[in-house]
Amino acid sequence: MTQDRLPESGRTAAGESVDGGTTYREPVAPDGKRSRHTGILLVILGAVFMALLDATVVNVATPTMRTDLDTTGSALQLIVSGYTISYAALLITGARLGARHGFRTVFLAGLATFTLASFGCGLAPGAGVLIAARVVQGIGAGLMVPQIYSLIQLTFEGPARARALSLYAAVIAVAVVVGQVAGGLLVSADLFGTGWRPVFLINVPVGLALLAAAVRLLPAGAPPSAKGLDLPGLVTLTATLLLLVVPLVLGHEQHWPLWTTLCLSAVVPMTVVFVLVERGVARRGGAPLVPGRVLRSKDLVCGAAALFFGMAGYAGFLFSFSQHLQSGLGESATRAGLAFAPLALGVATGSLTWQKLPARWHLPMIAAACALAAAGYLGIGWALRTGGHGGLVLPALQLLWGLGLGYTTSPLLTLALSRIDPADASDASGVLTTVPQLAQVVGVAAYGSVFLALADWPGTAGGAGAPSAVASAQALYATALPVAAGTLLGALALLPLLRARR
Repeated sequence: MTQDRLPESGRTAAGESVDGGTTYREPVAPDGKRSRHTGILLVILGAVFMALLDATVVNVATPTMRTDLDTTGSALQLIVSGYTISYAALLITGARLGARHGFRTVFLAGLATFTLASFGCGLAPGAGVLIAARVVQGIGAGLMVPQIYSLIQLTFEGPARARALSLYAAVIAVAVVVGQVAGGLLVSADLFGTGWRPVFLINVPVGLALLAAAVRLLPAGAPPSAKGLDLPGLVTLTATLLLLVVPLVLGHEQHWPLWTTLCLSAVVPMTVVFVLVERGVARRGGAPLVPGRVLRSKDLVCGAAALFFGMAGYAGFLFSFSQHLQSGLGESATRAGLAFAPLALGVATGSLTWQKLPARWHLPMIAAACALAAAGYLGIGWALRTGGHGGLVLPALQLLWGLGLGYTTSPLLTLALSRIDPADASDASGVLTTVPQLAQVVGVAAYGSVFLALADWPGTAGGAGAPSAVASAQALYATALPVAAGTLLGALALLPLLRARR
């Protein structure tokens, strides 16, 4: 059977949606309601931008934090990574909580928690309080972000829904770049002598404004689902994610001690335990945290796999490239962040224009875009391999990289949810929200470790100081090779869908 376009998810033939066994009609945006829907989109995208920004903005502030708080390197790691760990571990659970208690309710709870925790971070008197507040921040983000897909499903339909998902994909990619620039600007400004604290405190007025708008604008949506929380699945899944994320986040800085190896070795057995637990829940008539029928969707599995490879390469190369600019070439954090403007432009352009291509081209376009991004990685590595600044060719190659990412991420989000039963939409959204976060953690750990080792970085074998420009450049070029290969695996992950639709 020929499939000409990426179909919309979450709709019945009558244009209605089903959640938890209850059918309700999705609100359509007539002319009189477009401004309201625009406001809803600004609220939810503003919230997810703020959450993703906080995953990177702190990196630039760590030197100032170390001096001001007189903290250890291990505590500094937990300040940076405590947010990522709690955020990534809670995403699938957050999606189930949204389905059970209402997407709007859980979104507001997450946004309020995130805002309050940001205030606590900004006023933290010491490293211990700051670490605890960062973990709570991650919990707030883990509750808030998984509701985005469902709120988009509730509010938009047809081309408007596809545009909203495209904007969401652009926000995911651009927020990481903007975080580096914003962190550098805020720390450098040293507002009222507060040093690093505005990095967190800026979230407070923004969060309060978003809360006020969200209370007024967000739709009440579907009645809460009758699905249970699945505590056995929650415990085993959280343990599995922590066994994966914690060693990947902390391993390199601690020189990969034995506990990191043991944790990573336990991931596969714990995954098997989780699958068995979920099957048991299903046999008893319960509601598994990740229903088996969700993972039997070929579109979801292939789309999520391609998304994983794409986001892992993006995060890993962005980390390595940023390190090269700042330590290899001696650029300031602010200038290094601004250097990624062509990348952000390419991502935004690709995310917002892919729908203009003929529908029958969408799936081959994603595969071709993976190759485009791979060419961007290799080109940047080649242009900088001698230790120079790359000249005018560097912005062009970054634009190429960004276009490849933009024409991949946004349509993959649409593709992965295209054939999910509406009753499973929130669970599928939780899986799909978790995949990019795990991909970024894995990408930075894997590709970033390759770069740091080859650059002879401090803390690696033989590293005694910042690498030379040439050593750093050659390490970046060597890192570009596995990044490009991994990105091409994303294209290969789509082959089953290409064959089926042919």
